[in-house]
Amino acid sequence: TNILVRREDRVGVVQLNRPQARNALNAALMAELIAALQAFDADSEIGCIVITGSEAAFAAGADIKQMAEASVIDMIDSPFIGYWDELRRITKPVVAAVSGWCLGGGCELAMACDLILAAESAVFGQPEINLGVIPGAGGTQRLTLAVGKALAMEMVLNGRTLSAEEALRAGLINRVYPVEVYLEEAIRLANAIAARAPVAVRLAKEAVNASFEMSLRAGLDHERRLFYLLFSTDDQKEGMDAFINKRPAHWRGQ
Repeated sequence: TNILVRREDRVGVVQLNRPQARNALNAALMAELIAALQAFDADSEIGCIVITGSEAAFAAGADIKQMAEASVIDMIDSPFIGYWDELRRITKPVVAAVSGWCLGGGCELAMACDLILAAESAVFGQPEINLGVIPGAGGTQRLTLAVGKALAMEMVLNGRTLSAEEALRAGLINRVYPVEVYLEEAIRLANAIAARAPVAVRLAKEAVNASFEMSLRAGLDHERRLFYLLFSTDDQKEGMDAFINKRPAHWRGQ
């Protein structure tokens, strides 16, 4: 009841659908979102996933009414924040297509994806300080890794927001498009990724994400193991044979 799900060729599209609340993220929406992502992740016909909202709001934040009277124990016992961790366990690439407000938990949701494409109308921010709290679903960590300490401090300590162009210059997002075509372009990119060798795409995502959690030496060793592992796949033989013989490759995901 809180999301809309569809397929666009080999791309699974999940649209947040709480327009009356500017797609504020509550437990019900996040549970439905993760279930849809997990279903697409298990579907061999899907090669990439897009999460989007409406033109007015990707997600304006977490549902404050749900948390306003919560105690420490309530928050610890709630599965709510854990849904962002579940997103990181999706093995296929996930693209966030953002228009309008992308604040608080919504910004954290976009940052938990692998790529972010934005409409010119997009506004990014972590305004939790205005509520007497701090980001709790990765905002202080992923934002700092993306834009650096100086800008992250200003956004987290003083509620500064970034326009789409500012977010692009800061390295938070990948591309900016007119609002009329941003979702179409996100799906186009997702289909291009979905057309690649499926196992290599999954391991490439794993390797890049590992770079944020490992030392350089450990990351290089991890990358090399994944590189060698791909030589056990049919797709590696197919891809190299296709290159040598100047023909299109036909991936099997094996």
